Parts: sequence; C-alpha cells; structure tokens
Amino acid sequence: MTVVAAPTLTSRLVNGVLAIKPLANLAKYRARQMMIQRAEAIGVPWLAEVATLRQRDWSDDLNAVQNPALQYPDYYQRSFHAYEAGNLDWEPALEVEVAAYAVHARIWQEAGANGDPRLRQSYHTVLQTQLPTSPTDIVDLGCSVGMSTFALQATYPTANVTGVDLSPYFLAVAHYRTQKRSQGKGDRLQGTNASFAPPTWVHAAAEATDLPDASFDLVSASLVFHELPQTAAVAILKEARRLLRPNGHFALMDMNPKSVVYAKMPPYILTLLKSTEPYLDQYFALDLEQALIEAGFASPTITPNSPRHRTVVAKAR
Repeated sequence: MTVVAAPTLTSRLVNGVLAIKPLANLAKYRARQMMIQRAEAIGVPWLAEVATLRQRDWSDDLNAVQNPALQYPDYYQRSFHAYEAGNLDWEPALEVEVAAYAVHARIWQEAGANGDPRLRQSYHTVLQTQLPTSPTDIVDLGCSVGMSTFALQATYPTANVTGVDLSPYFLAVAHYRTQKRSQGKGDRLQGTNASFAPPTWVHAAAEATDLPDASFDLVSASLVFHELPQTAAVAILKEARRLLRPNGHFALMDMNPKSVVYAKMPPYILTLLKSTEPYLDQYFALDLEQALIEAGFASPTITPNSPRHRTVVAKAR
C-alpha cells in the first residue's frame, strides 16, 4: 500500500527551489556547514574526530563486512545528507556519528551533546514500557555505523543483536567500533561495552535481509524511514513481519509528521532539511498505521518520544 498526499504549499515552493541545481547545491553546502559549526559549538570535535578516522586503513574492516555480490536498489544510489554519493562512500561513514550529535543537539533546550543519547533513551523507554518481555533476539534495520545497535545492546544486554545496513562503509565503521569496545578501549563518542556480546553485522537491504524466517523477537528501525521512498518502506514492513516470531514486535523511532516543530518550520530551514532528505515528502504522507496492518501487524501504538519524534510499536499478528 502506498499513500502519497500532496505536499503543502510551502513544501512545493521549497521543492521548486531545490529543482534548481545550483540552489540545491548551495542549500546542501549550507546545511553541512551548519552541522559542523553546531557540533564544534557543543563540544563534539567534528573536524578532529573525522581527521583521526581518515588516517586509518579501513581495508580489513571493509572486507570483514562487505557482500560484494549485493546489488543496490535505485533509491539508495542518490544524494543523501549533502553527500553526492549518498551513503555509498567513506565521507558520510566517517562523519555520521558527529553529525548525529549535531542534529539532535537542539531537540531539547540546552541538551547539547546529550541530545543524541537522550533521544535514543527516550525510544528505549517506550519499548521497555510496551514490550511484555525482554527480547532475546533483536535485528536493527538500517543500523548505519551501529549507534542504534549499541544502544539497543545496552538496553537489552543479554540479547543477541544483529545490525543490517546497505552501506558497507557504515558497517566497516561499526565493525571497527565493535573491535575497540571488545578490547575495552571504547572511543570518545560511544564509550565501552566490553561485557556485551558483539553484534553481528549484515550487509544487506532492510527489505531483503536474507535472514531466516521467524528468527527475532524485536525488529527495530531507528531514524531510517524518513530516508525511504514509500515502496521501500512498505517492503521493509513486510520483511519485518517475516523475520518476527509469533507475538514478536516491530518498532520504529523517527520524525513525527504531526509535530508542531515541522508545521511551524521556517521555509529557509525546511529548504536546508529537504535538500538533505530526498524522500521526506513521501515519509510524511505515508499512512504508516494502515501500512503496518496490511503487512500483518496489529494496530500499532504511536507515542511521541521527543518534541519532534515518535515511536511506533506493532505486534505481529
């Protein structure tokens, strides 16, 4: 099922601006510079952290996770987050953690560098309230460099956790972080979790993971669905249902289309946001509750977990 609603007048005007390539490129550049400046202002050393990561030879990490036979869907092979190559490159992989801290710094007033961990904790608080038992097997779809995966692992330390992502570069960084954490070394951003079993990293599309049927109690997707066209979003919901055991749960945490923050967003800021999020209109128009029901889930609960995010939890029928 696909539901495409017409964008608002403001959104249509922004789309018109972004259709002009020089203006779109300028918006992407400005959005990126704002994130870097914000990170540095809240004490997250974007430039120094990325410079350190660039000095590393990533060959072994990449070889450990990459599936060279994987064919990338068309929707994934386009510009994302101000990166011309999208997620299929080293630059976004090395910058995604510091970018997350910058983007989430202003969710709550004065949150600063604590905004990102606070956002993830707010999601897990909803999960712990709504899941009847702690999951023993968890898959994290669209896991990126593992920030959401490690956070799930900390919340459910006895669970077996699997992270799935389409970008081998992101997974290479996740593999590197796993090695450091297992050695008790940690890093400046993520800390250490040497006592936890290391996650399993899988290089695959979230809509076609090739993981066994009915093998998980919880399928989680954090900050993924706003980056998807509706066709991929619906396909992922069907794949999540296939992966779940009877009475298992699917949960996602993402932008809340009903948040007044987005309704009142100034056109200039909306332009910067949409320049980095090509599928935002499709995400905001998706009838997620109906899509979940059609994919084989019970009617979901939808809980705001931040001023601009929601947690959606649905039980497999």
